[in-house]
Amino acid sequence: MTTAHDLFIIALDLEQPVGQGDLSLALAGAELIDLIGAGAVAVDGDQILPGGLPPGDRFLGEAAAGLTRQAPHERIEDWLWRRGRDLSAAYQAALEESGELKPHRSGRLSFGSKTLEPVDTPARDRAAERWADKEPILTALVAALGTDDEASGDGSDNESGLDDESVTIVVAAVHDAVMELEAVRQRRAIENAAFANVWRAP
Repeated sequence: MTTAHDLFIIALDLEQPVGQGDLSLALAGAELIDLIGAGAVAVDGDQILPGGLPPGDRFLGEAAAGLTRQAPHERIEDWLWRRGRDLSAAYQAALEESGELKPHRSGRLSFGSKTLEPVDTPARDRAAERWADKEPILTALVAALGTDDEASGDGSDNESGLDDESVTIVVAAVHDAVMELEAVRQRRAIENAAFANVWRAP
């Protein structure tokens, strides 16, 4: 299983609900981190440089196939937004198809009219073990989602536990992208409220 797979499973059990957009950005970051670990990509500053063959995972293969292989190479921030588009929904569909997710009325993470919970499988146990052990990469990605979950902390200690500079750069980019998405949400809420006030004005 991949870091993105484990991250999705953990997100289902977090006390604070996670937005699809936030999770999609973090999943894209998790995929990039796994590609770095496999030697399929390298990070040069803020750019992604294609390397060797990706692991056999379907999603990582798709991610690697979409890399920009000629200069100028894609920036990490741009990758997160492009690759992350609807990525959480793609993982949801794949995990439902494989029988790792089932509908649940009181689930934490809701997709449209569906709420979901993970099925007890070895893959779920593995994800839970990584989370319980506060595995640095997984913990740092959850912290970047901005949840108040106790295991995630405030993010500062998590990032200091990362032993790879490229991974730290990716986690920081995920954090910045999630913050940017929240800023967009807040701006739209203000604009919508202002528009509604115009129509309510006497």
